[in-house]
Amino acid sequence: MNRHKLAGLLAVAVMLPLPSGVALAAYHSDSDTGVSALDYIEDRHRAERENRLSDEQKKLLEDAKALEKNLRYPLDKTKAMPVAFEGDDLTYDERDGSFVAKGHVDIVQMDAHRFQGAEVNGNTKTQDVFVPDKAHVLQMTPGQVRVTLDGYKAHYNYGKSTGAMDNIKGKAGNQYITGKRVEFYPDRIVIFEGTQTKCGAKNPDYQLKAKKITIYPNDKTVMENVKFCIRGKTIYSRKYYEQKAGESGAKNFPTVGYSNDDGVWIQWDLSQPLTKNVAANANLHVTAKDGWRSNYNITWSHAGMRTGVTYGYFEDSDNNWVKKQPSAFWSYGHKIGDTHLNYGLSAEYGRWYNKGIHSNHGKYSISLSRDAIRFHRFALHLSTGYSVTTESYNDSQVNGWSWSALLTKDFDERWAAYAGYYYSQSNKRNSLFQFDTVDTARRIDCGFSYRLDSKNRFVVGSRYDLEANKWSKIDYYWYHDFHCTQLILRYRSKENQWNVRWQFTPW
Repeated sequence: MNRHKLAGLLAVAVMLPLPSGVALAAYHSDSDTGVSALDYIEDRHRAERENRLSDEQKKLLEDAKALEKNLRYPLDKTKAMPVAFEGDDLTYDERDGSFVAKGHVDIVQMDAHRFQGAEVNGNTKTQDVFVPDKAHVLQMTPGQVRVTLDGYKAHYNYGKSTGAMDNIKGKAGNQYITGKRVEFYPDRIVIFEGTQTKCGAKNPDYQLKAKKITIYPNDKTVMENVKFCIRGKTIYSRKYYEQKAGESGAKNFPTVGYSNDDGVWIQWDLSQPLTKNVAANANLHVTAKDGWRSNYNITWSHAGMRTGVTYGYFEDSDNNWVKKQPSAFWSYGHKIGDTHLNYGLSAEYGRWYNKGIHSNHGKYSISLSRDAIRFHRFALHLSTGYSVTTESYNDSQVNGWSWSALLTKDFDERWAAYAGYYYSQSNKRNSLFQFDTVDTARRIDCGFSYRLDSKNRFVVGSRYDLEANKWSKIDYYWYHDFHCTQLILRYRSKENQWNVRWQFTPW
């Protein structure tokens, strides 16, 4: 049978890792040689690859553009976007606007919606489309969630941009989803009895199951009565879970590894909301050599401000640790007006312990940084700050300025490099505790990253001590991606230390 078009168009109408501190990149190296700058570049490349359009998405955008070019009249933006119908056998009743299409039915709306099925019926006056059997749906509408779904019993009103479909499977954004039912709205999609994961395997290594999943594009995902599952087994559950757009969800699942210092270890960060903006967090960490090394906190966070109380063991990337018994903290950061400048304020006071030393430790700091200065794939990051550290153990007070200049170069998708100069008056030579304190007043960090193929990346990070005039650190990394997990191997050549970490693919 010949394919026919319904006569004409129906006018029915997501500061890099500077000393001031930012959230870790999803793929982070756990080092103090500055290579986290490369991790942020790698995250950006991964996001670019994930957001690349598939062939059918490109075809939909092309077809929507063709509809716009072939309009026979000016577009009325107060009405629904024009729609074109194709089918092997298509009938249309001009009296009441009803239509039936059979065969290879293809319906395209100019705002980049596509509906396909073996049989479609609807009405151009009420602006309804029904696919009673199997349906294939694409959504590339600007400002809405990118959707590629297969399902059954699809209904869509292209005037109101609302609809629903049963027994769905496919992708929403970069997440693989399933559900008993999905509902479409202009500002969100809602999935009932659904699952979500970034693992595309037929039987995902990990996934979240929820009674209700609401995805707000470029904002957040909200889940109700959610279960966190590994290989289909529930490891824990929550009544409510919210994840901001671009935020890594890997922290919901455990990470395991091995190092010379700790032996085999396992780490798992858990969070439980208590009231609005308040959460109880448990950062579980158990090592074969030292046993329980966890810490806990209750934190209030809102509009750039964060405060709370924490208790437990903390270890930095250089294997220095303290026990806070407990410690209170406060921080606030914000952009200065419409400028490129950002400022931060922070304070911490509490009882610290390490190797027989107990001290009432206080640290108060202010920082100023500039948004990255970008030119020819280079990025320059500048920051400065001032801090005051007090200790009751020896009645000491260390006041100190710090500043840094970090230059990164993103050559292409395979190569990236960085070099940074750092100065800090407060360092290990004048501090009571070594934890989270720089080795020397002046140093240079530099290194590079090379992606061999889609699964393997190699990184070298180094530090040159300008006080001692020698290389103090040279670290080597190998990142290997499995289907839904990642292995990170680190060798610290100066210390002859190995560290292996295995984690689920962050999302």
